[in-house]
Amino acid sequence: MRGTRPPSRLGPRARTGGTAALLTIPLLLGGLVAGAPAGAEPARVALPGTVPAWAAPAADRGELAGSVPVTVRVYLAGRDRAGLAALATAVSDPRSPSYGHFLTPAQVSARFGSTPAQASAVRGWLASAGFRVLSADPRFLTVSGDAAAVRKAFGTPLHSYRKDGKTYRAPAVAATVPASIASAVLSVTGLDDAPHFARPGSTGPAANPAPASARPAPAATRRDLLPPPGAALAVSGPFSATFGANPATGTPKAYGKVQPYALSGYTGAQLRRAYGADGTGLVGTGVTVAVVDAYDSPTLGDDTAAYSAAHHEARYRPGQLTRIGPGDWTNTYPYDADRTPDGCGAADWYGEQTLDVEAVHGIAPDADIVYSAAASCTDDDLADALSRIVDHRLADIVSNSWGEAEDSQSDPAVDPVYDDIFMRGAVEGIGFYVATGDDGDYAAAEGAGRQTSMPASLPWVTAVGGTSLATTANGDYRFETGWGTDSSPLSKDGKSWGKLPGTFSSGGGGGTSRRVPEPAYQQGVVPTALSGADGGQHRVLPDVAAVGDPGTGFLVGQTQTWPDGTVHYGEYRIGGTSLATPVFAAVQALAQQAQGGRPLGFANPALYQRHGTAAFHDVTDSPLGAGTTLAMVRTDFRNGSDAHNGLQTTLRTMGHDSSLHAVPGFDDVTGLGSPAPGYLASYRPAPAAPTGPGRLNGEPVR
Repeated sequence: MRGTRPPSRLGPRARTGGTAALLTIPLLLGGLVAGAPAGAEPARVALPGTVPAWAAPAADRGELAGSVPVTVRVYLAGRDRAGLAALATAVSDPRSPSYGHFLTPAQVSARFGSTPAQASAVRGWLASAGFRVLSADPRFLTVSGDAAAVRKAFGTPLHSYRKDGKTYRAPAVAATVPASIASAVLSVTGLDDAPHFARPGSTGPAANPAPASARPAPAATRRDLLPPPGAALAVSGPFSATFGANPATGTPKAYGKVQPYALSGYTGAQLRRAYGADGTGLVGTGVTVAVVDAYDSPTLGDDTAAYSAAHHEARYRPGQLTRIGPGDWTNTYPYDADRTPDGCGAADWYGEQTLDVEAVHGIAPDADIVYSAAASCTDDDLADALSRIVDHRLADIVSNSWGEAEDSQSDPAVDPVYDDIFMRGAVEGIGFYVATGDDGDYAAAEGAGRQTSMPASLPWVTAVGGTSLATTANGDYRFETGWGTDSSPLSKDGKSWGKLPGTFSSGGGGGTSRRVPEPAYQQGVVPTALSGADGGQHRVLPDVAAVGDPGTGFLVGQTQTWPDGTVHYGEYRIGGTSLATPVFAAVQALAQQAQGGRPLGFANPALYQRHGTAAFHDVTDSPLGAGTTLAMVRTDFRNGSDAHNGLQTTLRTMGHDSSLHAVPGFDDVTGLGSPAPGYLASYRPAPAAPTGPGRLNGEPVR
């Protein structure tokens, strides 16, 4: 994942909601319903996260006319929110007598879903304000109206605001709902119309991504059709077969020696060996892993088959890979030339989808894979793709290689929506794994303060960070660093590197959330210097980590559009926490098989109980000692695909993740660490005690 680029910048006013809103008593505005003074305004309840930070007085261009059309989603809260959270906690905690006692989707709906009466009440309230229902779902209502209807229903005028050279609408004050229906309303999205677009973020081989003009753009009249494969990526070499094996002879020394070339990319079989799966007999049998991304590559089936054959992997069984999604697509057109997010760039998501599926199959070759496609890269559509899995219990494990910077990009109004999906999944025994981003603390990429990623920061997901992975000549695990890369270019005369270590290029996301409280499973493990970094007690990312550095990344096979106009299959190295996430999800498929096929469910409580054990590699930035600086040389095609525009050579200094540091113990780059050989072994059932006199199957006879 390379991060996401929705342009909304959300500040302190928006941070009062999020996860905590699910479990706290909402703010009542106006008089109480019972005993209110005569003539008092009816009590109203504030909805958190509805005023973006960019909706500031200095940017205000005045109130919209009441006739301006508006379409919003109103999400239904269902019943017994606190009970849902409590049950999700109980079934996920190995110390609880309810651990592993999961419910079916029908049972979840019967206990916690919205009732017809609640849905009818919300529908009636919206209709009375002037909204018309466009579509209805058990989770939400999509309604259309105008700015006057917004003021009447949500108690706020809509104003125009200037942002990034464009004009968007947003609520002038926090949206509210009548107390009489507040318990039935979870959240509302769409009151502001700034694009909230997630982007696929895999960090590819090129030093600079292919320009937007190189990406095929569908005509405006065909925006709901999937475009052809995007511009090709390729790796130029030279390479090292294993880390350090091939010195970049002829390049200048750095840190006292000639540094080695980067790797060409690991395969699934190599990662299986590195993370302790070889010789275990574990291949993911009986486990289903879901992958969620936007859109659906039209060549995925052919690409995955070609890749498996090329790398001598197990062939896909009939029906092993299934693809589900909506009947149509939206926002498929590319970003503008200036990279402003006016569309999702559907072709850019094909590589993400291909990476995720090929990584899962390479590590868990017998696991079933369900690809759940979102209609676009908006939060609402991605939430639909996730909920589709939960509503029908389609998978045990879900990999999500996308996200948004918590403060400058993400929409806090969506936090309760995602939390609801993840809690329902936890109750059903589904675990969600989410990439933490590829921009470290986001300060350099966003030009703002340090921040984490959403939805990885939410408490009901396993946040996956990135490492740089080195193996021995025979493929065994050698070491990992926290993934964080500074880049320095080779001088024109080839005799020196730029100032070392260079400029921050990319690194695994992590750090301390500003709006999510510290979950119970992190207490006692996460250092207070991290959880209390801002004076409070907040969630720290990531929880775990796996290979993410593109210099030690994964070899992907995909059909692409090449500079000569041909469209054909090719392979390239790629990285990012978009790689780390499906890798760890696939390891979890092996762990589920190891414990007899019983679903792992929401894994964090069990993961944190393994802290400090042989289950994890304790990854640091200096695995070879404080006096050794790790680096590698990369030679990349300037145009991303061939030598037509020349090559670019850079020195990549490793273990420099912005302000984040991989240190002994839990840290904000790799969390608990990466899977060690003891990880899968820790899921094997303990041998039963010998049966003898007075004992039955190892237990005393009473």
